[in-house]
Amino acid sequence: MTSTSTRTKPLIALACLAASAALWWPLEAQAVRLKEIAAVQGVRTNQLTGYGLVVGLDGTGDQTTQTPFTTQSVQAMLQQMGINLPAGTAMQLKNVAAVLVTASLPAFAQPGQAIDINVSSMGNAKSLRGGTLIATPLKGADGQIYAMAQGNVVVGGAGASAGGSKVQVNHLSAGRIPEGATVERSVPTPWLQGSTIQYDLRADDFNTAREVANAINRAKGAGTAEAISGRTVAVNLPMQPGQRVAFMADLENLNIDRATPAAKVVINARTGSVVLNQAVTVGPCAVAHGNLSVTISSTPIISQPNPLSQGQTVVTEKSNIQINQEPGALIQMPAGTRLTDVVKALNTLGANPQDLLAILQAMKVAGALNAELEVI
Repeated sequence: MTSTSTRTKPLIALACLAASAALWWPLEAQAVRLKEIAAVQGVRTNQLTGYGLVVGLDGTGDQTTQTPFTTQSVQAMLQQMGINLPAGTAMQLKNVAAVLVTASLPAFAQPGQAIDINVSSMGNAKSLRGGTLIATPLKGADGQIYAMAQGNVVVGGAGASAGGSKVQVNHLSAGRIPEGATVERSVPTPWLQGSTIQYDLRADDFNTAREVANAINRAKGAGTAEAISGRTVAVNLPMQPGQRVAFMADLENLNIDRATPAAKVVINARTGSVVLNQAVTVGPCAVAHGNLSVTISSTPIISQPNPLSQGQTVVTEKSNIQINQEPGALIQMPAGTRLTDVVKALNTLGANPQDLLAILQAMKVAGALNAELEVI
């Protein structure tokens, strides 16, 4: 006999707090450093990609009949080395794998510096363990070569197979080469190209942009910074290039009084996670919530034929389906002005995270949830 039950269990909703003091006192501005809420425009990492070959594998490379691009890549590499294969030659490679190489080029990276790279198999190679990446150019979005990659691939896994059995720990078709690429070209930045730079805030907020400009002007003098929009702040740099590093070091450690963010509830529909920030409040409303359970049981029934009837034994199943709906009490939720009030009111419903998703959405439609509802 088998049974399946979908009875829900009450769970306690979790809320993330930006500051514990906000639970008991009115919402106040939070002081953070400038480098935690803003970044200099143009000073960023750049993504590099390249196509290469990993050689020296112990019979775990691509199967060339299913990945013809691996054979073509090997032929092109041999031609560059002055080796021409006869026409129609079918190479059976077992120790070579075609891979994609990715890397992040840091800001201000200069030629000769080493950066880490990631190597990922493109074909059906079983493992890259023990392989060596041959020289691979890494290009940026503009098609220019910015680094050259080469080295031994480090794979954080292991595996073995025999007699139809297979054991594998972690991932074997991707690896990493620490300091496996050498920078060949630097990326131009606006650092020395003009007399001003622009700070880009990570969140769009006019009050925060104003506070950033005011903090810079208090530290470096009036007229040094100006808020352009809710996300950008323009800053005048010193004329001497040698003074700019110390100037920016002082700015990024300035304390900024960031305003309380807009009330928001973030719901992850895949995992059932619900996160509320400290500005969320609930208006007075009434909510009814009841549990619904469905139980299905199957009982095998065996039918035996009469003696000498030349019949066959027949096995059938008798299914019993029961639906139980528990009554949901109508709970009145008073207006909550603090996050603790909201959490307590939601906990009284005894709903699991999946039910909480539907309750919050219904409260938003009814106008009782004073927050933006975002589903990710």
